[in-house]
Parts: sequence; C-alpha cells; structure tokens
Amino acid sequence: MLASAGQLVIPETSMPDASDSVQLTREGGVAILTLNRPAVLNAIDAPMAERFLAQVKAIAASSDVRAILLQGNGRAFCAGGDVSQFLASDDIAAGIEAIMAPLHEALRLLDDLPQPSIACLQGAIAGGGFSLALACDLAVAADDARFTMAYARIGATPDLGGTYRLARLVGQRKAREIALLAETFGTEEALRIGLVNRVVPVAGARDEALALARKLAAGPTGAYGRIRTLLAEAPDADLAGHLDAEREAFRATMATADFREGVTAFLEKRSAAFTGR
Repeated sequence: MLASAGQLVIPETSMPDASDSVQLTREGGVAILTLNRPAVLNAIDAPMAERFLAQVKAIAASSDVRAILLQGNGRAFCAGGDVSQFLASDDIAAGIEAIMAPLHEALRLLDDLPQPSIACLQGAIAGGGFSLALACDLAVAADDARFTMAYARIGATPDLGGTYRLARLVGQRKAREIALLAETFGTEEALRIGLVNRVVPVAGARDEALALARKLAAGPTGAYGRIRTLLAEAPDADLAGHLDAEREAFRATMATADFREGVTAFLEKRSAAFTGR
C-alpha cells in the first residue's frame, strides 16, 4: 500500500465547484472527497465514476495529503450505482462497465496509497455505496445511517470489492446474511458487527470524521501504510511468513524520520511531531 509522494499540491478551499460530481478539497493534510449528486442520493453514473478516478489520481500525485476523508453531500452518503442508467443503452454490459471499471481502478489505487482513509456516513449507504464505505480504513456513521448491500434485490452480484472486504470485516456467516438477504439495518447493528467505528448524532458526524482524519494526518504516514498492508495480508498469510513480513516492515520504518522522531519524543516525554517522512 506504499506509493511515492508526487508533486501535485491540492489547494485548500472551502468553495469547491458546485457542479462537480466528485469534489476534491483539502484541509491541512486531509484530502476531502465529496460525492456530489445529492438529488439522486449520490448515485454513481459513468461520468461520476470517471471523475472519482480522476480525483483519486490527484490525491495519489499530491505531495501534501496524509489522510483521506470520503463523504457524501446531502442526506445520503451514496445509494450505489445509478440504476436508471443500467438500461439506458442497448449495450447494457458496456454501460455498467463504464461505471465499474473506473471505480475498480480508483479503489485499487486508494488501496496502494499509504494514507489512511475515513468514511463519513449518513442516510443511505447502499449497493456500491456500501462497498465504497467498506473500502475505507475507518468509518464514522451519523445515527440516521441505513445500510444495505442491496445488489441481490436487483438480481446482481456485488462489486467494488464488497465481497472481498465484507467477509474480512464481519466473518463469512454474517457476510452471507448481509449479501444474500440484502436487508436494511441501522447503526446499532453496524457498530455491533464492526462495519463502523463510531456512531454520532447527524449534526456532529462530519466534525467527528474530520477530527479523526486530522489526527491521522498528524501521524506517521509511512508506518500507517505498512500497518494497513500487514493487516490486509494477514487473513491469507501463514504465521512464519507474516512474522517475516512484520520484520521487514519494522526495518523499513526504522529508516524513516518519523521513527527517529517518535522514539526521541518518547524518551523526552513529549508528543511526537511527525512529518510523514
């Protein structure tokens, strides 16, 4: 999950283009990706999928991003793919591929980055929106959030890594229940099974998610990337091989300025001032 930092600087702004279907702004070291089709609950069509990929590429090329916040504008995080577009073309497969392909590329790229990500969830988290939420390292949910994997309701199978991540988070038995029955559940269940980390009132959800993102942005970015890699690889690893992987990851972090700062700060009994290097 480690990638070299690029040279692009994402400008800090509080006034993104209102017509942009996926807005990208920055607050300090936090890149904020906002799904922005609120009239359709941020359902994703092909142009929006391409825009999502372009914005993720911008984050990957940035030299100043140390954490990523993914959120939805309006009353929903994301209702999934724009089903109204599925049958809009004579070539149904091509129409769906135009949505799926850029999103899959974007999620692979996000997974390769060292920066941790947080999802801020409210309202509907359904289908592809459910899978997008799973792709983030942490999730903060507003207490009005409602979750459903949804795909089976239209006779489809999950995409965007949904089946890959869901079973790893909640186990096979619960994952099968969620995917096969496609029932809707709320934040109490989502918190109980580990789909979200925190549940807060609607009015405070973004502030809570942004506070967590800022905390991560002030941390040791390289170590975070290696931690994410180790945790992702652990379910399929044997113990001996994983011990070797942990050794190599620790050795790699020892060469970073953040490691030296962290150890020095510990010995001096002060807070570490990490730089992400």
